[in-house]
Amino acid sequence: MTATEEPSRHMTRKDQIRPGEQAVAVPDRIDAGLVFVGRIHTPWTDRLQCPRQGRLDGPICRVEVFPPWAPAILDGVELSARLELLYWLHLSRRDLVLQSPASDGKTRGTFSIRSPVRPNPIGSSVVVLRGREGSTLLVQGLDCLDGTPLLDIKPDRSDFKPPAPRQPGDDDVLVSR
Repeated sequence: MTATEEPSRHMTRKDQIRPGEQAVAVPDRIDAGLVFVGRIHTPWTDRLQCPRQGRLDGPICRVEVFPPWAPAILDGVELSARLELLYWLHLSRRDLVLQSPASDGKTRGTFSIRSPVRPNPIGSSVVVLRGREGSTLLVQGLDCLDGTPLLDIKPDRSDFKPPAPRQPGDDDVLVSR
């Protein structure tokens, strides 16, 4: 984007609706509860500055794990070179069911794009673990705002080898009828 381009052509402001987009009323009832296990610290404080996809050569970011959950990373997290982080995009709107992600006039359903604007704004990134300082992980590859609540940390599924012995069902393949 050049300095003369208007940022809203590329990204939506908090309450902006682009042509073709559709918002719905968000239900009052909550179906599930979540516990934030930490907080993510990145250099980005505004959605317009934040990358759309994290880069594994991006800046080192800090993933703070709160005290009750700190023991969960102390034993074994370094066994994984890459981790999958799940986080709550707390500043995202939740009411758009149709979106025009690039303001190109093409409208798409929310579940067909990776926009942070969704009914349950859960973000995920596969990051490279660069180190650990106590209960804080140092990672590269994030694409979220500073202060984003952390939901979970998992080994990257493409690298994960279960430590448990194989069991029935591990190799089962569903055969269509």
